[in-house]
Amino acid sequence: MVHNPHLFVPLSLQIRKYMKRFYILLVFCVVLMAVSDAFAQRSKGVRRRGKARTHQVTRNRNVRKPVKAATKSAPDPRLNDPDYDPYLQCEDTCDHVHGIDLSHYQGHVFWETVGENTKTAYVYLKATEGGDHIDKQYERNIELAHRHGLKVGSYHFFRPKTPLHLQLKNFTTQCLPGEQDLIPMIDIETTQGLPTGEFCDSLFTFLAMVEKAYRQQPLLYTFRNFYNRHLLGKINNYKLMIAMYTDEEPVLADDRDITMWQYTNQGRISGIGGFVDKSRFMGKHGLREIRFQH
Repeated sequence: MVHNPHLFVPLSLQIRKYMKRFYILLVFCVVLMAVSDAFAQRSKGVRRRGKARTHQVTRNRNVRKPVKAATKSAPDPRLNDPDYDPYLQCEDTCDHVHGIDLSHYQGHVFWETVGENTKTAYVYLKATEGGDHIDKQYERNIELAHRHGLKVGSYHFFRPKTPLHLQLKNFTTQCLPGEQDLIPMIDIETTQGLPTGEFCDSLFTFLAMVEKAYRQQPLLYTFRNFYNRHLLGKINNYKLMIAMYTDEEPVLADDRDITMWQYTNQGRISGIGGFVDKSRFMGKHGLREIRFQH
């Protein structure tokens, strides 16, 4: 047998060796725990600061900005008159058939209220203008006006410089015969700077196109002064709605017959905020004369 001197190392040396290793391990554990605790405290502080910032942002978002006071329009002086009845709506006389015409300028109309007014027999709604403009309230207005019992017609604002085929297509696309109680109306208010002769050539061509499309003559709307200046004696075969905002009935320079008179652009009617254009039939003229022939 070979003698191995390492087998006889004293026990005390082995104990000191293991104790040294134990101390090193213990120190390492203490250092590790200290580092972990410091990291945890730092993380906790970061979370707290983060929550504080979040709460601050939330409070800032909830601060209400001051609201500017709404500008109030001057009240209609007639509303202070104890004898004024907004349901009557006969500013001149109640012996005639009255109606209104409107567009998107009147905004949101409460048709159920308008329909309750027994003195409002008809309404003309703006459908189109020129070659591409469609009144944004037309579809809603025509549906609800029908629903609440009004006789409805549609009108087109004529632009003499705009290609006529585009205007006709625009109007006929919106003004559908099946939805009309009244003949179509053409709103004539501007020459767009054209000489009277050129303006009339454009207008009369367009009127012939409209008549062919709907198989009946349209109603023509214009102002008295505009008629006297540009249309005098040239449209005798057409029914007229003349706009003139005076107390006296309109009389044209050629003394021709007038079917309807738009007597105010500042009418009031329950169900419509602000002013509305109002008209009535002249003399013995009546609603049957402008019914759409289906």
